[in-house]
Amino acid sequence: MPQVEPEILRWARETAGYDLVEAARRIQLNATKASSGADRLAALEAGEGEPSTTLLNRMAKQYRRPLLTFYLPQVPRKAEVGQDFRTLPEQGDPANSLLDALLRDIKARQALVRELLEDDDETDEVGFVASQQAGDSVTAIADTIVEGIAFDRALYRAAQTRDAAFAYLRACAERAGVYVLLAGSLGSWQTAIEVSVFRGFAIADRVAPFVVVNDQDAKSAWSFTLLHELAHLCIGATGVSGGTMAAAGIERLCNEVAAAILVDDAEIAGLPIANIRPAINAAANQWRVSRSMVAYRLRLAGRITEARWRELTDSFRHEWLALRANERAANREREGGPSYYTIRRHRVGAALLSLVKRGIREGSVTPVRAAKMLGVKPMAVYSLIGDAAHPVRAA
Repeated sequence: MPQVEPEILRWARETAGYDLVEAARRIQLNATKASSGADRLAALEAGEGEPSTTLLNRMAKQYRRPLLTFYLPQVPRKAEVGQDFRTLPEQGDPANSLLDALLRDIKARQALVRELLEDDDETDEVGFVASQQAGDSVTAIADTIVEGIAFDRALYRAAQTRDAAFAYLRACAERAGVYVLLAGSLGSWQTAIEVSVFRGFAIADRVAPFVVVNDQDAKSAWSFTLLHELAHLCIGATGVSGGTMAAAGIERLCNEVAAAILVDDAEIAGLPIANIRPAINAAANQWRVSRSMVAYRLRLAGRITEARWRELTDSFRHEWLALRANERAANREREGGPSYYTIRRHRVGAALLSLVKRGIREGSVTPVRAAKMLGVKPMAVYSLIGDAAHPVRAA
């Protein structure tokens, strides 16, 4: 193997968000009598010595980079993942390193899906993607999405729960050719990326459009985020979304499009707000949306002030955080629950699972490639897609 360029070591550590001390601890570079672990790592990054293969493997795992990255002749260019539409957090936030790794993974998986679809002569482009422009009206974009995914608001609201309503909306998008993934971590709770860092991600590709919804957010907000990202697809704006509903520019446009699809102006105009919190609670339950979204629509319609809207949104947020903390504490004490494969299938989505399963059966997708597309290890592929004809064998 060629020598490792010292600048690659430093770049990989820094983009992972670690200082020398933390990185040395994570890669198990222990102190010697002469030097601390941090000093030993600094020396390697200065070109004083060569890391062992074992150490490079640990770096690859902890820095979330493929091993071959460390043998490149120079620091690679940053992957093109579109525009950053977020207003939060600060660019120096360490959580951005986790987000960068997640976006690289999603972009790589999307590229594999696109390659597979391009080889299929029967693949059609998704018509509503990049069919509108950012300067078009909210109504025009909303109508294009509704028609493009064959969305029926009445059927959405007829769902028994918000989970079921989201499942209906997701199915509409996937039948239209959009791959909808739930992802808010790099595979463990230690790498969870909070909604304050990002809410969603869209790849506006007409052949293989992808949408990612951060599943660390409240489930009641998933439908709004999915529609927000579909608006990004509709205007051809690839990128990562985040921040508050008070955003400007494209983020505000996409927020207004999502809100218009879920709730119309007449309903907001007729909502009694003399006793506002119970009214919002009832409307959110009936419309299968979050309370924050109802408050946002009231603000857009001018029925409440911005100060009142912010007050309500902050209150709803704090209540949800407290509820989530209680649920997590209860879950730690509870035995059982959904299996690993059930959870993974839900996050990957039916469209991607179906595509991979068909590819494997037709011989156009290997288990290794399927694993990359699904974001799992090769040994887990057949169990994940539910293919009993290919039992998992021990390595």
